[in-house]
Amino acid sequence: MPKNLPETLKRTWEDDPWLAPYRELIRARGVRARELAARLTGGGQSLADFASGHEFFGLHRSGDGWVFREWAPNAEAMCLIGEATGWGERDGFWAEMADAEHGIWELRLPPDALAHGQLYRLRLRWPGGGGDRLPAWVRRAVQDPHTKEFNAQVWDPEPYRWKHDPPPVPAFPLIYESHVGMAQEEAKVGTYAEYAARILPRVAAGGYNTLQLMAIMEHPYYGSFGYHVSNFFAASSRFGTPEELKALIDAAHGMGLRVIIDLVHSHAVKNEVEGISRFDGTPYQYFHDGPRGEHIAWDSRCFDYAKPEVLHFLLSNCRYWLDEFRVDGFRFDGITSMLYLDHGLGVAFSEYGRYFDGNVDEDAYAYLALANRVVHEVRPDAISVAEDMSGMPGLCRSIAEGGCEFDYRLAMGLPDFWYRYAEKVRDEDWNVDEMYFELTNRRRDQRSISYVESHDQSIVGSKAFFFQLADAAIYEGMHRGAQNLPVERAIALHKLARLLTLITAGDGYLTFMGNEFGHPEWVDFPREGNGWSHEKARRRWSLRDDPDLRFGGLAEFERAMFAAAGVKAVASAEPHHAFSNPGDKVLAVRRGDALAIFNFHPDKSFTDYPIPAEPGKFRLALDSDQPEFAGQGRIAAGQEFFTQSDFAGHPNALSLYLPSCCAVVLTGGKVNQDQSSRGLALLTVPRQVFSNIR
Repeated sequence: MPKNLPETLKRTWEDDPWLAPYRELIRARGVRARELAARLTGGGQSLADFASGHEFFGLHRSGDGWVFREWAPNAEAMCLIGEATGWGERDGFWAEMADAEHGIWELRLPPDALAHGQLYRLRLRWPGGGGDRLPAWVRRAVQDPHTKEFNAQVWDPEPYRWKHDPPPVPAFPLIYESHVGMAQEEAKVGTYAEYAARILPRVAAGGYNTLQLMAIMEHPYYGSFGYHVSNFFAASSRFGTPEELKALIDAAHGMGLRVIIDLVHSHAVKNEVEGISRFDGTPYQYFHDGPRGEHIAWDSRCFDYAKPEVLHFLLSNCRYWLDEFRVDGFRFDGITSMLYLDHGLGVAFSEYGRYFDGNVDEDAYAYLALANRVVHEVRPDAISVAEDMSGMPGLCRSIAEGGCEFDYRLAMGLPDFWYRYAEKVRDEDWNVDEMYFELTNRRRDQRSISYVESHDQSIVGSKAFFFQLADAAIYEGMHRGAQNLPVERAIALHKLARLLTLITAGDGYLTFMGNEFGHPEWVDFPREGNGWSHEKARRRWSLRDDPDLRFGGLAEFERAMFAAAGVKAVASAEPHHAFSNPGDKVLAVRRGDALAIFNFHPDKSFTDYPIPAEPGKFRLALDSDQPEFAGQGRIAAGQEFFTQSDFAGHPNALSLYLPSCCAVVLTGGKVNQDQSSRGLALLTVPRQVFSNIR
């Protein structure tokens, strides 16, 4: 976490000469956040205590019945209507203005006035009009299958009994990005219970230690991927009940998986009845008034992060999910849009001035800093991940240093790099030095999560990385034994890209659900344009499980590379550029105890290839070309290698067989000189020779 960053990382931030002209602006951001926290808390409580609005607002059981509270400063009247009142105002429950200064309404009811499961709404009147609304703090919203309208639902079940504590914080998060609704193979909306029973075991068996759940907060349009949120305190009912979500998280904890969710505080859906847009009749209650309150590109509403009531709502939302559902942190979605007044649209962040030129929404920056402070006060072991494409300096720095206190940021430029190579660069022109530079070009004072692809690369209009490589050949060339060169190439490069991304990763690694086995085609949620089809809003696990197909080999490789590259190794050491030869397209990367050697050449294999290494014995821990990984099997398993002294111009080097489009991971080295000076290079001759892969 930011407070625990090593002194070397702190110095990197302090000594960055490019930040020198902006030190006062950076300092001012820290002062702004601290002063804002003091104003919100009054100096008499912690920020975490302030962020407990969910315990006050909304519908709750009280000692003598029910109590309901809502903030609606422009409302002139508020009535609760629903199944308990026949949906009419005449018999409705009328709230009273409990705090006119702050616009807080309150309603108290006897125990038998409402019952678990009943549907209800609010009916508000304001100057010049009125309308039905779902409470802004509602914890359960359900959609009528016939009318498609949403209503609030009284939710008062027996408290869920937790069985498992969260696992310890992993030193190196291996994140499985996942969507509950599209996780099943059947063409339908999957459920929390189905996910817990069928998908969680796959995630745990795949070697991941962190599950990232998308689309958890309620959203009226399924096809929004969960990013047009309407009810921020309600777990999406289309997947099941809140207790079923808790059971999913509990089961994940029992399997050693920590669970983070997407937190969408960058914008909100424009819907008025089921959302919070114009909740009290004004467009500016939660959002900016005028054009600044409209996100033109996303067709959504933009929060006013300067309002104390809005900050209370959003900060409480952070705490609510930690308290109520025991999530282990958040991926903060779309913060580039939050951070810049122009939402970062069409901007090339090519120089530091872009971060300090008056285009930054300083209120949003301060909010993110306080949100992370709340997260870490409530759960010191929770993690927060920033989805920022701009490279804003300071995201992972402390408030005292003018930062936002994120634990990690997504390395969002890496998928762009890999897709550019896959789409536009000939295999003959792939440059291993450029690869290494792009994959390690990051601020050393910020933790980062590396990945080849996330859901962003798979949604409609684009393709999964493997599908981008294989294209139409995937439909006929994935059977074991099939002779299909485009598929062989795609299989090989898919594995090499993922291994190189892992071995050079900053501080974590991410995979989107199904892409570990090369899920074909793209993601397209049901919509009018595709006839409301779920065909491409599902995951075809049968492809991964079919022994006659090679999809399973890709998944097995990802699992094996976690073990062979060694999470301990990548967590305990920085990547080191051990060797490269751009002409041969050979690259070697040292990371802790792991030495990964890549041959990206499309049609050249090398025998007795010298790779400089420290003296000692190495063993073959991983070979991307193994048959169980859908490979060609060109390297004998179980080999050990000894460095040779004064070999091929290197003081000490390994002599290796490197097939084309292949990577190996060796572990070891650093043994005594007597053992390493024997000059042995064991079993470097290939077991069999195959035609080169194109």
